[in-house]
Amino acid sequence: MLILGVDPGLRATGYAFLQGLPGGVQLVDHGLVRTDDDAPLSDRLQRIHTTLRVLLEQHRPSQVAVEDLYATQRYPRTAILMGHVRGVVCLAAAELAIEVTALPPAAVKQAIAGFGAASKRQIQVAVQRLLRRREPLDAHVSDAVAICLTALSRAGVPLRLQAQEVAP
Repeated sequence: MLILGVDPGLRATGYAFLQGLPGGVQLVDHGLVRTDDDAPLSDRLQRIHTTLRVLLEQHRPSQVAVEDLYATQRYPRTAILMGHVRGVVCLAAAELAIEVTALPPAAVKQAIAGFGAASKRQIQVAVQRLLRRREPLDAHVSDAVAICLTALSRAGVPLRLQAQEVAP
């Protein structure tokens, strides 16, 4: 089972492809889609959509797992912008008939770090340990990995790295 995990953000969208295998997981691909703060919203969304569409066509995952919307009274604009990005993620998946699962941030944090209010740094460290990496991944990529790991776990895949794989 190959899953794409996406941490939607307008400035930087993190993504990670993880393969669920009987003995654990394998990190297949990961990265960031960055957009220019000065570019029009439509151009930024198009860049995210186009990049993810190419990645989906290349890897053909069985599922896309994306962070569910959340809003705080302090930053309502963030939720609106994140909603735009989630929309283009869902569109890219729908164009290729790939199932999309939305996971609440607190559920992902609980599954990966053992604490539903874990910080970005705590998620980074937990992902680094789970993937046995010497160096941490970018925070947005770590969030995408965490989302993907949670989706795989819910599908019954053990959250451990394949024995032969130790990442740099």
